[in-house]
Amino acid sequence: MTLNDSLLILVGILFAAGTPADAAEPRRVPDTMARRVAACTTCHGKEGRATREGYFPRIAGKPAGYLFNQLVNFREGRRHYALMAYLVDHLTDAYLQEIAEHFAALDVPYPPPQAVSSAAQVLHQGEALVRKGDPRRNVPACAQCHGQTLMGADPAIPGLLGLSRDYVHGQLGHWKTGERRAHAPDCMSKIAGLLTYGEIGAVAAWLASQPVPGNARSDPRRADPLPMECGAVSKISK
Repeated sequence: MTLNDSLLILVGILFAAGTPADAAEPRRVPDTMARRVAACTTCHGKEGRATREGYFPRIAGKPAGYLFNQLVNFREGRRHYALMAYLVDHLTDAYLQEIAEHFAALDVPYPPPQAVSSAAQVLHQGEALVRKGDPRRNVPACAQCHGQTLMGADPAIPGLLGLSRDYVHGQLGHWKTGERRAHAPDCMSKIAGLLTYGEIGAVAAWLASQPVPGNARSDPRRADPLPMECGAVSKISK
């Protein structure tokens, strides 16, 4: 091999590999919380607005305490969904709080209410339980905890509007069967246990059919006591 041959090979190698002068700059991605939670929006929709898949709920605008509780519940096994558990398994409380506060601060539009085909008497039954409960069985009205506008209350009570019928029905059913749990005393487990499956369906259908009010934000921190002790709220309020 001649010197010229060696030089040609060297030039070819340098040309193929590129020189420092023309090497591509590494891509720089902004280190923002929105970037970090991109995995969340894959299921929960852009900015956590929810998607048409009924079992992925809206998380944007929910109280930060509620969102934090749910992330911890997935991490500690009180709620069961393999993908969520995998995502939060090794995250600290401090980081989960950052995620919760990010989504809680988002104020993005709600979709129109879901069209439901339930009979009028079913919707009437659902509304009665939501607005008045059933005092004979010690079932409090949903509005007693979740607010008269049903948009939740800070720091840890979620809104009930803007969710799909399938999601509400599924979560109440999970509480009734013990598949979903919260910090003791688990008030929602107790309430769901008092409801029949027909009543759960009626509540879910009525809530899903209701429009979200224009000022769609959770109420300020409530001063009046809840109708029963709720560990998830008291833990965050301490």
